[in-house]
Amino acid sequence: MVEDARFEDAAEGPLRLRALDSEDLKVISSLVQDAVFPSSEMTWDRRHRRFAILLNRFRWEDTTGAEARRRPYERVQSVLAVEDVQRVGSQGVERGDADTILSLLAIDFEAGEDGTGRVVLTLAGDGAVGIEVEALEVVLRDVTRPYVAPSGKAPRHT
Repeated sequence: MVEDARFEDAAEGPLRLRALDSEDLKVISSLVQDAVFPSSEMTWDRRHRRFAILLNRFRWEDTTGAEARRRPYERVQSVLAVEDVQRVGSQGVERGDADTILSLLAIDFEAGEDGTGRVVLTLAGDGAVGIEVEALEVVLRDVTRPYVAPSGKAPRHT
């Protein structure tokens, strides 16, 4: 049985972060490492110049608390949004297939001229999404209550 965790049980509430430079983006990247999502949850709204993903994020910020209290690790659904998007491309990604589950490893920014650049989402299995932006603005926002991580384990990298 999967049970919901509650933000009230933790010391912090839902995350809502904005990255406007590379240093800020490193923080968001560390928090979305090992997030999983169906490829069908990636959307690019050309009119509003926004690329977004609804992902299931492992709550890295809560691992110490979970271990100290001997309670299960948690995940939470979050929206990762990239603003001021001009173009989106991908490599090694089957987009739109709800059965294809992707795992996000890192987010990086390759600066261009005059504040422009490219946000790169690196995925497990040699996949990547490149997002050309007019200016760096990435937002991470938790949109559901945390829930017990189905695996019961923290992700590991070997």
